[in-house]
Amino acid sequence: MIPKIILGKGPKATRRTIGYLFSKGRANEHIDPHLVASWNDFAPDPGRSPHRDPKEVEDQLAAQLDQPVKMLGDKAPKHTVWHCPIRAAPEDPILTDAQWADIARRIVAAAGIAPEGDTEACRWVAVRHADDHIHIAATLVRQDARRPRRDYDQRAVQREARQIEVDYGLRRLKPGDGTAAKRATSKEHFKAKRLGQEAATREVLRLRVRRAVAAAADEAEFFALLDATGVTVRLKLGPSGDALGCNFALPGDTNDKGEPVFYSGSTLAPDLSLPKIRQRLATTSPEPAPARPGNPWHQATAATERIPHHLTHGDDPTAQGQLVALGAALDLLPVTAPAALRAKLQQAAAAFERATRSRITADFNSTRVLRGNVQAILRDRPQDRDGTGFTMLLDAMLTAVAFAMHWHRTRQHAQQEVAAQQALLHLQVAYARVAEPVLTDLANRSPSLQIKRRFAYHLQEVVPEHAERILNDPAWDALTTVLAEAEAAGHNAATVLDQALGRRTLEDAHSPARVLTWRIRRLGERHAPSPRAQTATARHAVERHAMPALQQLRSRKH
Repeated sequence: MIPKIILGKGPKATRRTIGYLFSKGRANEHIDPHLVASWNDFAPDPGRSPHRDPKEVEDQLAAQLDQPVKMLGDKAPKHTVWHCPIRAAPEDPILTDAQWADIARRIVAAAGIAPEGDTEACRWVAVRHADDHIHIAATLVRQDARRPRRDYDQRAVQREARQIEVDYGLRRLKPGDGTAAKRATSKEHFKAKRLGQEAATREVLRLRVRRAVAAAADEAEFFALLDATGVTVRLKLGPSGDALGCNFALPGDTNDKGEPVFYSGSTLAPDLSLPKIRQRLATTSPEPAPARPGNPWHQATAATERIPHHLTHGDDPTAQGQLVALGAALDLLPVTAPAALRAKLQQAAAAFERATRSRITADFNSTRVLRGNVQAILRDRPQDRDGTGFTMLLDAMLTAVAFAMHWHRTRQHAQQEVAAQQALLHLQVAYARVAEPVLTDLANRSPSLQIKRRFAYHLQEVVPEHAERILNDPAWDALTTVLAEAEAAGHNAATVLDQALGRRTLEDAHSPARVLTWRIRRLGERHAPSPRAQTATARHAVERHAMPALQQLRSRKH
């Protein structure tokens, strides 16, 4: 159940609100508008007065609601109308008028509009439009001419809505922490439909601004990228002439006067105000990062693979910064993806956007490498032989998002946990589509049975606790192919296998052979070490894996 508070101002605010509530709606969505409850339980009902002109009854109702406001004259508050739509979930049972009336009374009491038993409280009405929602409209002057005490009313009605969900057996939403982006209103959705847009302007702008932040190296490039994507920017200047904030608009989205409709960055999302954007740009790229040799796909994957370590061993600000960087990488991933995957990856990025914000202040100092590598992919479009670069990066992101979900769960970030879970589901679908043909191609090129047996022996020597799972994994043949390719490039198969296993535990891997395939492909494409270095590395690997057994043997002797 989602309540939302809207404030109205102006001398005719109450009449406009009542007129809207009893109209057919902008898309004829108001099926049967009628009162289900009011401050005195006998207010005039324009929806149930068949023998009177509905407009006349609307005037009468608005006048009664407005009476305490009119009594104050020039001393009336700036905002005089409190409007709260409340919508049930599509799968919820259809509630009766009496049940909606009870819900309305609980909401106005929680908000401080009409506390239970307070006969001098604000006047209010609850109007039901359809099976799944009502609107509550109240005037913000009490009948004793005082102002209502409605401090933090948005939080209060959300808390009450969570309890109403329990009491009525409705779909239970997760409690928030005030860091969620503002949802598009019904009016914005109807306007988008009228303009032929797939999404509301607010949502389109949020995506374009987030992508520009993720792709930009500095503020100038950020504004240039917005201009290139058709976003109009209007800066808010201070007395010194410095930009203090910025508003964004889409071409064609205009008001009644034909003027562009601008949205401030902070209303698109809490982290998209100009000061927050500057903070991310400044702390992640204070100066151009020197170009690093190597494959950007591999480097971005390596940086993404370090995110779970930051989430499990780093402090909370560092972990929060990593989540922001991961969200930025997901925002840019659809731009570099095959066309067939873009829609699903955009859904993943849109879902994970909620998981990038919490009450924890982010430290971005450790995020520069991932940000730079993803930007390099976007800028340079490096060659991706047989799609493995993209696939291994997506595989690393799957793991990182799973760890993000767990990180939020342990900190009781309910909405963020659900967002990460939703993103994970979208990524899994995309990964299955792109990985299957790549793995099949690798498996079709697997080496001879004799070589595969030798690799199996190495596996049992290096990691006996996981050997059976890996050997029975459908991706085993693909793994043997990349091991054989690494050998052909001059690497020692056992050494490369040991290095891949040392990067992260396989305990939580759904397909350990698949994980190892991408790691070894990346390691195998590096320059092969000298024979002497390979011998030293192999000796170190044997000693590391033999050490637990030696220690156990020594303890028995003593």
